[in-house]
Amino acid sequence: MNYRIVHTTRYRYEAPVAISHNEAHLLPRSFAGQTLTGGRLDIQPPCSDYRDRQDYFGNTASYFAILQPHQDVTITATCDVRLTAQRRQLWLGGDMDWQQARQRLAAPNDAELLDAMQFCLDSPLVRAEAALHEYAAGSFAPGRPLTDAVADLMTRIHADFAYDPAATDVTTPPLEVLRRRRGVCQDFAHLAIGCLRSLGLAARYVSGYLETVPPPGQAKLAGADASHAWLQVYLPDVGWQDWDPTNNLQPSDRHVVTAWGRDYSDVPPLKGIIYGGGDNHTIDVQVDVTPLPDTPNAS
Repeated sequence: MNYRIVHTTRYRYEAPVAISHNEAHLLPRSFAGQTLTGGRLDIQPPCSDYRDRQDYFGNTASYFAILQPHQDVTITATCDVRLTAQRRQLWLGGDMDWQQARQRLAAPNDAELLDAMQFCLDSPLVRAEAALHEYAAGSFAPGRPLTDAVADLMTRIHADFAYDPAATDVTTPPLEVLRRRRGVCQDFAHLAIGCLRSLGLAARYVSGYLETVPPPGQAKLAGADASHAWLQVYLPDVGWQDWDPTNNLQPSDRHVVTAWGRDYSDVPPLKGIIYGGGDNHTIDVQVDVTPLPDTPNAS
């Protein structure tokens, strides 16, 4: 499956900004099953410095600085991505129980396990709390295969929590989400990650995009798509597998990965420092995820 993604963010400040330094995670990753075939950032007003780098987790982080006074900024990321059948493969040999997986992660004996172990630890926005362990325990009976237990946890989160964009913000901790029983995709990903880490398992945060489908008989509105968040869980000897608790499914050929990290704070779409701008600003975000013809020349 081929997609073109156009992600536009507009900042409007109440007073002029003298200088801004910014970092973006807007260019999707390339890995087995997903290839970025073309991508660029258009920044207005033009930036004085721009460079891409690989961050600690291997994501593309784009740095740019605007060194002239400005009161409006528009960042548009345009990317073409190809997803292949490899993304649709589910776990093979997924009969290892979750306690065995925890034991392997607690005593890593190879580089891959050692790398995965860091995602068992607390991170800036996700802590392994006792209340999360208690909620997770309903899915993780002794000896239950990890794949079955994770699938059950995703189903429970999907059933127990309401999608409510007004209930939380990017700083809301998983414990508060658990108490309110509502939130958005980022919250449900953080909640699931906290549950898994409370059990000694490795889970990481994934940011990206999901192709949305309008109701039958309705046209898809321009700019109506949105960025999305889900998680990956590590199974020793097999690898990482995607899970989407917001939609209670395993991502396949409609989820495009931009970046992964310990939690949202590692991979926000945009962050930066501004000098000036006043006390208030507005943000407008529009996203379009458009399928392209499934041909070698689609990009």
